Amino acid sequence: MNSYERYMAVIEHAPCDILPRLPILMALAANHIGATYGEFAADYRVLVKANEHCVRDFGFDQLSAISDPYRETTGFGGEVEFLSHGVPRLITSPLGDSKDFGRLKRPDPQSAPRLKDRLAAVEHLAAQYKGEYSILGWVEGPAAEAADLRGVMNFLYDTMDDPQFCQELMERCTDVGLDFALAQLEAGADTIGIGDAIVSQISPQVYAELVFPHQQRLVQGIQAAGGLVRLHICGNISRHLTVIKGLGVNILDLDWPVDMAYARSVLGHEVILVANPDPVEDIQGGNPETIKEKMRQLYDLAGNPFMLGAGCEIPLGTPAENLKALCAPVPYRDS
Repeated sequence: MNSYERYMAVIEHAPCDILPRLPILMALAANHIGATYGEFAADYRVLVKANEHCVRDFGFDQLSAISDPYRETTGFGGEVEFLSHGVPRLITSPLGDSKDFGRLKRPDPQSAPRLKDRLAAVEHLAAQYKGEYSILGWVEGPAAEAADLRGVMNFLYDTMDDPQFCQELMERCTDVGLDFALAQLEAGADTIGIGDAIVSQISPQVYAELVFPHQQRLVQGIQAAGGLVRLHICGNISRHLTVIKGLGVNILDLDWPVDMAYARSVLGHEVILVANPDPVEDIQGGNPETIKEKMRQLYDLAGNPFMLGAGCEIPLGTPAENLKALCAPVPYRDS
């Protein structure tokens, strides 16, 4: 089996040879080819080259267009500064001091520079590797994007003080996220990642009432267009899982504080879970043998359907042999 065949076998709940490997690499990927994080986020050619080298050198199964959370934000009118050794810095949140929707531009994925740059990355990856590797596009979830546009603290206060404004803002974020996702599918992605980290900072009730309907519209829109959905939420979302189950995502990334056995007991065996070792303590600070044992333990807890990865991005400075150990073949088990 090649990487794409292996990935699709698990998607279809069919047997495969080994578990697909899906680690998220950004800063480490840039460093691996001698580039800076700023170059990786600003230029699709650097992102493509970094992914090409990493997928071969470390042995995983998905090429990714993820880089930073501010692609859509810049399309809405936000400004970012590209840093050599860090995530791009958001200089201005378009609605940081206002609730005037007239301030927001409507990003067009085909013309907004940073959206267009990600489309170019997907196009180039698909042109070279479609059918050999899974191609992962990426969008921000409605709550995460709203928090970028308003500023995190403003958005969290808004969820309590002005839920109607939150609804209208996330409606716009979902419209743009869906446009961007569909453009990436058209460019050749088979899967769209949705990052919605802020969800772990709000209550299950607020999530269910305010955020879930917008996430659901985004997920269903992607799937209706033929795409797969990989949902990634940083932090402890254990209390949110009963509601998240209703999204019907194909793949769910869980951060390391979430107990894998508990997650499977709540979510059932329809959704594919990704292994969630602590990226810092277990992967960066571990050794190849402890990492391999951790992956086996997590597979034992979760059972099928399952893929290998980590709770979040693999940190810069992780020894190469540790990342190779994370991606070491784990045979698929029928039971």
